[in-house]
Amino acid sequence: MKRLLLTALAILPVLASCEPSKPAMNQKPAAMTEIPAGAEAATLGAGCYWCIEAAFRQLDGVYSATSGFMGGMVKNPTYEQVCEGDTGHAEVVQVVFDPKKISFEKILAWFWDLHDPTTLNRQGNDVGTQYRSVIFHHSEAQKKTAEASKAAAASKFKDPIVTEITAASEFYPAPEDHQNYYFQNKSRNPYCRFVIEPKLRKLKLDH
Repeated sequence: MKRLLLTALAILPVLASCEPSKPAMNQKPAAMTEIPAGAEAATLGAGCYWCIEAAFRQLDGVYSATSGFMGGMVKNPTYEQVCEGDTGHAEVVQVVFDPKKISFEKILAWFWDLHDPTTLNRQGNDVGTQYRSVIFHHSEAQKKTAEASKAAAASKFKDPIVTEITAASEFYPAPEDHQNYYFQNKSRNPYCRFVIEPKLRKLKLDH
């Protein structure tokens, strides 16, 4: 569905003369293979990973935000395989953060604001199990925090929250050209302009 939306938006007259790509404004690492001493990882699925990665990269206390896949049964899945919805993976962002500067609880507060956790396997026009709302916890402490955060967030939404809370499994980073996608492509990609940018503006993260 995301690819169909990109095709449809690409033909809009307003995009007839796109600007060339500009250097990325956010220079945090696109991927962090090792977690620094004292840091933690949070792995979250909230629809298209381009959207939530762009937000988490801007938060103070975050070392890196890496788009990728988790929760499936196929090893080393490709983006195309995940898009078909048959591998069981969710599009996720793995956030490496300094808990002395930003807590896991605060990370989750942003998570609830960044998407609609009441729509099952769907965020806007992105439909499929790969777009499900999910928190992959990396410890028992994270699990308890996630459950408490979910219960507290329930009052913010009219419908019940359908977000899964499950143990983290192997994380597969998305292709390099999917990392830091918004900042690399926001001047030329219609998905960035019409889907991601309004969300960041609403949350006052449209830097």
